Amino acid sequence: MEDVYAAIEKTAGLLNVPCSRDKVWPILMGFGPFEGGIIFSTSTGAHAGDLDLTIQVASGIDDPYAHAVSKGFLPETDHPVGELLADIEKQCTVNEYLIDCGVVGGLNKIYVHFPRDLQTVPALAEIPSMPRALGENAGFFARHGLENVTMIAIDYRRRTMNPYFTFPTGIDPETIRSMLREIGVPEPEEEFLESSGKSFRVYTTFSWDSPRIERISFARRLDRPVITPRVEPEITRFLTGSPYTYDGERFSIQMIKWSPDEQWFSAGSYYQFGPLQWEVLKNILR
Repeated sequence: MEDVYAAIEKTAGLLNVPCSRDKVWPILMGFGPFEGGIIFSTSTGAHAGDLDLTIQVASGIDDPYAHAVSKGFLPETDHPVGELLADIEKQCTVNEYLIDCGVVGGLNKIYVHFPRDLQTVPALAEIPSMPRALGENAGFFARHGLENVTMIAIDYRRRTMNPYFTFPTGIDPETIRSMLREIGVPEPEEEFLESSGKSFRVYTTFSWDSPRIERISFARRLDRPVITPRVEPEITRFLTGSPYTYDGERFSIQMIKWSPDEQWFSAGSYYQFGPLQWEVLKNILR
């Protein structure tokens, strides 16, 4: 636990993000012991200013949302977002949970990962607490070949959710253009379009308050330490200097994100792998 916190503190320093032990340590203790993956990530531009930690939940914690509420990490709510995790569990066999917390912003998301029980959009749209927008956009996913949902992220503070689609063979740039056009995104820059074509995950953002796809994101492995020469110096420091625990080169990813109003990206660096995460990534990237 001390080693993990020291790595978090060092990585936050690379990004000039303030790291308070009083804020981070209780969450680490509340969701330990660490049995699997830990990923560091950060965003650029207007979305910068925090270091996000994605941490695999210990197997002894059966209901991470109830656990987070009981510890005071998340507020209790009667909004449908509070029912979604329990309803997903009734629909599919969950293989692991992960939490997402900001060093500055605190706990915000829970990931429900089910790569051994892939789901379709029509099946997930039947879940009572699911945003209606998911089912209302089923035609969008069908038209663009987005079929298999492998994970859902639930953001309790923003009251949004993300279905993650597996896309192991990459994506034709024209398909990406079509997706972006449909959700109202202006013509993308060629550099980002080409990079997004190498993605192994595509995920969208929905809320309970709107019928539209609010955002679409493309995640790919980074094959070089810097995404673009236009990134802030701290992103370069993060991608070249954040600690990791495994042999060989650091495993880094980028997430290019589009909404009708803006375009930005996030970068992630794996500190350590969980067994299932490594198995999934090996199958995708081989």
